[in-house]
Amino acid sequence: MCGIAGIFRGPGAPAELRVDVVGPMLAAIAHRGPDGEGTWIDREAGIALGHRRLAIVDLSEGGRQPMHSEDGSLVVSFNGEIYNFLELRRELEALGHRFHSTSDTEVLIRAVEAWGLQPALRRFCGMFAFALWDRRARVLHLARDRMGKKPLHVACLRGAVLFASEIKALRAVPGFTPAIDRDAVAGFLARGVVAGDSCIYRQVFKLPPGSSLTLSTDDLARGGNAASLAAACRPWWSLADAAERGRADQFAAGNDELVGALDDLLRQVVRERMVADVPLGAFLSGGIDSATVVSLMQAQSARPVRTFTIAFDESGYDESAGASRVARHLGTDHTQFRLSPDEAMKTIPELPRIWDEPFADESQIPTLLVSRMARREVTVALTGDGGDECFAGYQRHFTVSRLASLLAAPEAARRAAAALILGLSGRFPRRVAAALPLPGRLRRLVEGDSLIRLGRLIEGGEDGLYDRLTRLSDLPLSQAPATADPAGPALDDIVSRVVHRDMAGYLPDDILVKLDRATMAVSLEGRCPLLDHRVVEFSWRLPTGVKVRGGRGKWILREVLARYVPRSVFEGPKRGFDVPVGAWLRGPLRGWAEDLLSPAMLARHDLLDVAGVRRRWSDHLDGRGDHSRALWAVLMLQAWLDEHARSTPADRVPELETAQHWS
Repeated sequence: MCGIAGIFRGPGAPAELRVDVVGPMLAAIAHRGPDGEGTWIDREAGIALGHRRLAIVDLSEGGRQPMHSEDGSLVVSFNGEIYNFLELRRELEALGHRFHSTSDTEVLIRAVEAWGLQPALRRFCGMFAFALWDRRARVLHLARDRMGKKPLHVACLRGAVLFASEIKALRAVPGFTPAIDRDAVAGFLARGVVAGDSCIYRQVFKLPPGSSLTLSTDDLARGGNAASLAAACRPWWSLADAAERGRADQFAAGNDELVGALDDLLRQVVRERMVADVPLGAFLSGGIDSATVVSLMQAQSARPVRTFTIAFDESGYDESAGASRVARHLGTDHTQFRLSPDEAMKTIPELPRIWDEPFADESQIPTLLVSRMARREVTVALTGDGGDECFAGYQRHFTVSRLASLLAAPEAARRAAAALILGLSGRFPRRVAAALPLPGRLRRLVEGDSLIRLGRLIEGGEDGLYDRLTRLSDLPLSQAPATADPAGPALDDIVSRVVHRDMAGYLPDDILVKLDRATMAVSLEGRCPLLDHRVVEFSWRLPTGVKVRGGRGKWILREVLARYVPRSVFEGPKRGFDVPVGAWLRGPLRGWAEDLLSPAMLARHDLLDVAGVRRRWSDHLDGRGDHSRALWAVLMLQAWLDEHARSTPADRVPELETAQHWS
C-alpha cells in the first residue's frame, strides 16, 4: 500500500508545470508511504512518476518503485495489493519470465508485458490504482481496481494532466488554482459525500472503479477538460454486468451446499489477505461481517490474531461488549479504545485535511481512531467492509423486502401510509420517548430520522430511497441541483436493485473513501476480503432468499459464522461505528458548532441557506427535532472551507534528478 503521484505534460504546458513538481506532490502524501520515496522522470517525454512506499510485501530494495520492466520499456507506480500474485507468478515463470524480487509489483509489470494491459487487469485479484508509462508507445495508462478501493484523482490543466492518490498532492502543484464546484457542494449537502462522478474542485475527476484511461501527447495537445477526459475512461470490469449475469444465472444448489461454498471462498480470500511481511491484525466491531473475517483469520492462524475495537461512554451506542464476546470465544489478542467527546473534539480539526473533500459520515471519527490505535501494533488490518453490500445487511434492504407490495401500490395508498409514519416522527412522540427508558437503538429510531426516512421511502416508492431518503439536508445550494442517481442495470428484484445502488454508489463514495483516508492517514493498510471481486460475483448469483430471510439480512453469512462462533455470541442488533453526534452537538461540541454555524460564518461563501441552517440548529438544540445528520454535513462543509482557505500551493519546486531518484 502506498501513495502515487505524477504529471504528464505536453509541449504547450505552462513553464511552471515542470515534471519536477512530482517532488512536492509526493511530500504532500508522505503519510501514505513512510518507508521510502521514489521518482522516475523523462524530461523529453514530459512524464514524471512518483511513489511513496509503505512496505508490506518484500521489504527489500527489490520492492522499490517506480519499477521498470526487464527491458526498460514499461515503468509503473503502483498503489495497492495483488492478492493472487503468487499464482500469477507461477504462470509467468512457466512462460519463461524471471523474477528479481518477491513483490507483487514485479508480477504486475511482467503480467502486462506477457498479456497486455486489459487481459492483465482482468487476471488481477486485489485493490489497486497505478500509473504505467509505455516508453515505446509513449502513452500513459491509469487504472483502478474493480470496486474502487484505492483512489486516483486526475486534474486537467492547460496542456498537462496531474494524477495522485489524494487531492492534497494536486494542491501542492504551482499553477493549480482550484475553484470550488458549486454543483458538487449541492450534491454533498444532499448525500453527505462528494459522489464519485464529481469532485469538490472543478477540472478534477476521480478515475471510476474498474476502469482505465490511456493518454498520449496528442491527447494533451488537443486540450480538453475534466469532463472530456472522464468520458474517455474505459471500463475493464463492470459491476452492472456482474449483477445482471449473476441474477440471470442464480445458484440452484441447496442451502447447505451454498453455505459450504461461501465458507470455502471466504477462507481463500481471507488467507490471501493474511500474506504480509509485517505485523497484521483486524478491526472487530462485534457485528456479523468483522466477526466472520476474524473467525476465518483465527481458524487459519497459529497464533492469536490481534483485534481492535472502539467503545463509547454513551451506553446506547457502546457495542464493544459484542466485540469482546467474539474475541474471547476466538481467543484473539484484543485491544479496545474508549472514545469520549473530548477525544472526538481533538480529532475533528484533522478531518478536512485528511479527507481532502467535505465528508459527513460521522463514523470517520472512530474509524480514524481505531486505525491510529491499530497502527501502534500492526501495519495491516483486515476489515469487514462490504458484507452489507454483498449480502443485503442494511436496514433498507430488508425494509424494502418487507414493503415490496406496498412500494408497488398506487400512489394514494403509499401517501396515506407515509402520512401515518411521518406523523409518528413528530415532536410529541419524541418527547414521550425522551421520558421512557428505551434501549439505545429504539430511542434512536424514535428520536432520530429513521421514521422520517421510512415515511419518505414509502411515499416516493423505490425512487424515494435514493432521492429524498438519501438527502441528509433539504438545505440545497442556491440554483444548483444535486446530482441525480444514475440508472442501474435491469434487475427484476427490488432488493437486488437497492443492493446494486449501494454497491455502485454508497460503497465507493462513502465506505471505501472513509476506510482509505483513515487508514492511510496513519500509514496503515486496510484490506477488505468481503469485497474481493470473486465474493462480489458469487453474491450476485445467490437467490435473494438466502440473503434476506426472516426479516433480517445476511442470512447466509450468519450461517457461515455459526460454523465458528455460537449464535448466542454474535446474534443481536446490527453493530458498527455509530457515533452519538446528535447528543454531542447539544453538549460538548456545542461551542465548536455554534462558531461554524454563526450567521456570519454561514454567509461568507454564499453557499448555504443561512436562515434554514439556523432554524434547524435552534430546533436541534431545543429538542424539537434531531437534525444531527444535516447539521453534521453543514459543519463538515464549513470546516472544509476553513481548511481550503488556509491551504496554498507550494511556492517552490525543488529540482530532482532525471531518471531514477530514491531517498
